[in-house]
Amino acid sequence: MTTWTPDELARIDGADELQVTTLRGDGSPRSPRTIWVVRDGDDLYVRSVYGVTSVWYRGTRTRHEGRVQAGGVDRDVTFVDVGDELDERLDAEYRSKYRRYAASIVDSITSAEARAATIRLVPR
Repeated sequence: MTTWTPDELARIDGADELQVTTLRGDGSPRSPRTIWVVRDGDDLYVRSVYGVTSVWYRGTRTRHEGRVQAGGVDRDVTFVDVGDELDERLDAEYRSKYRRYAASIVDSITSAEARAATIRLVPR
C-alpha cells in the first residue's frame, strides 16, 4: 500500500481546502468539489457536510477512486470507508484546524450526518 510522504502530509494538512474529484463508472472524472481535510497521524480524512446523500460522497461509491489536490499536491487516491472509532479524534482535528470559522460551520462537519460520511484518503 502506498503512503503519503511527510511533505505531502504537511502540505495538504496546511491547506484550508482540498479539491476532490471522483470517477464515474467508465473512469471519466466528475467535476471537482471543494471540501475540508484533516490529518490524524500519517492519514488524511475528509467528510461530507451533507452526509451520505451528498453528490460528491455518492461519487466515491462508484469506483472508490479519484484524485485530490491541495497545498500543491496532486495525487490519485483510493477512498476508504471509516467506522465510528475515529469520530472523536477527527472531530477534535476539525475543531482545531477550522476554529476560526463560525461554530455553526464547524458543527456541521462534526455532526452525526457528516461523521457517517467519513473517508480516509489513501494515495495510489
